[in-house]
Amino acid sequence: MSDTTSTASEASPFPGLAVPQGGIFSISGRHWLILMTVQLANLLFGMTITLANVVLPEIRGSLSVTQDEISWVITLNLAATAVATPMTHWLSSRLGWRTLMFCTVLGFTVSSFLCAIALSLESLILYRVCQGLFGAPIMPMGQAILLATFPRHLHSTAIVIWGIGAVFGPVLGPVLGTMVTELYNWRAAFVMIVPPGCCAMICIWFALRGLNQRSSMRLDWTGFLALSIAMVAAQLVLDRGHRMDWFDSPVLLLIAAVGLVALWIFVCHCLTAENPFLNPRLLLNRNFTIGLAIAFVMGMLSFASLTLFPSLLHDLRGYPDKVIGSLVAARGLGNWLAFLVIVPFSRMAPRVAIATGLGFQAFAGLWMAQFDINLTFADIFWTHLLLGFGQSLTFTPMTVMAFSTLPREQLTEGSAIFTMMRNFGSSLFISLTVLVMVRSTSVNYARMSEIVNPYNSNLQFWDFPSAWNLDTVAGLSTLSYEIQRQAAMIGYVNAFLLIGLVALVAVPLACFLQRVPTDP
Repeated sequence: MSDTTSTASEASPFPGLAVPQGGIFSISGRHWLILMTVQLANLLFGMTITLANVVLPEIRGSLSVTQDEISWVITLNLAATAVATPMTHWLSSRLGWRTLMFCTVLGFTVSSFLCAIALSLESLILYRVCQGLFGAPIMPMGQAILLATFPRHLHSTAIVIWGIGAVFGPVLGPVLGTMVTELYNWRAAFVMIVPPGCCAMICIWFALRGLNQRSSMRLDWTGFLALSIAMVAAQLVLDRGHRMDWFDSPVLLLIAAVGLVALWIFVCHCLTAENPFLNPRLLLNRNFTIGLAIAFVMGMLSFASLTLFPSLLHDLRGYPDKVIGSLVAARGLGNWLAFLVIVPFSRMAPRVAIATGLGFQAFAGLWMAQFDINLTFADIFWTHLLLGFGQSLTFTPMTVMAFSTLPREQLTEGSAIFTMMRNFGSSLFISLTVLVMVRSTSVNYARMSEIVNPYNSNLQFWDFPSAWNLDTVAGLSTLSYEIQRQAAMIGYVNAFLLIGLVALVAVPLACFLQRVPTDP
């Protein structure tokens, strides 16, 4: 046996997955099948996360619910994903990679069909929670499988190709969702997940054969339950705070207190338990810890704009769903453009790539904060292009550097924690941006309405629109509607400003990552 073959065999602990020294085109057909399979699963799950975003206005009208109520369809899905993600390490040890991946795809495929036949907001939220629970292991499992089966010098390339699904799926979902909704209705948007989900299950069963090692790892139920309660409590406080008047509500105070106690129990338990649910020793790894912080920020930036823009364009501009989907697709174009430069940029200057990607997202967020009610197609296109480009430019080097110093046996657990932070960041920040938008809208509507009366001399000018006749009920109603639109736009702008500031503050984090040379 040659030295090359021997080296390759050492790079992969799985039979038949040895990789000779060389580029991505030197890998076997089996590697390509594994890569495409986990990418397909990741793409589908990414689609299910954001699919509901662009059809929220249709769902809201169909089920007769309010703006903050319908946001639960998004936030509780992400919260469920975040809660279940840390269980990936335990589930993979008990079931094996292939069995777990097959079951998760089966679960969220069935859940997607159930979403399509939901008859109430409560049932739709329940099925979306099931989507999140079943789909939670897909991303960390995909990362762990690729990092374990590919040699280190091909990690960047493999993650880039796999990342097409991770970053393009959340964009493809809204685009296809709007097209299907235009042709049929919002229920058809969930049904379209079922056929490719069945295809993914077949691919998983054949591609991941031999990757089903199991162990008798025990689950730390104390740590899991404490963390779950803390995360759900934080989500409920942000989601319900505005409606329940924050801490003037005894119920909300109780939820917050329970969450803080659960968090305290979780931290104390992890520091003292022999085999805690989340291993705190992972946080001693510098790159992994900083990577977690950046992953949390990336999660915050990933879905907030996708949640806000469809409602803005539908409610304030009157755009049809098909147009909304096409405009949001500009983010996908930015993703694809970034893939052209990610691999060489990540290898030569990964920290610069991360900082630059966050900078693009900060610039896009601050640009969106300058929008007004008359925003153009060009405004939406270029800001979403920059968001997509910056997101993809950050994602791959962030992932590779975060895991570059972790031992192979910690990859699955590390991937689960990594994905949990991204998903929890997403769910919290969506709730926060919706809160900022709703709160700002109500405050600015009240302020502007105070000055609208027939006795205000500032409103007596010659070109005052005739439809805004202050002496008639119809005129006051029309003016009130316009004030509501302007107040809502201010709310959206404030939310966009928050997105830009978060990305800007996160840029310096890239400087603290330690560059680790790849294997030759």
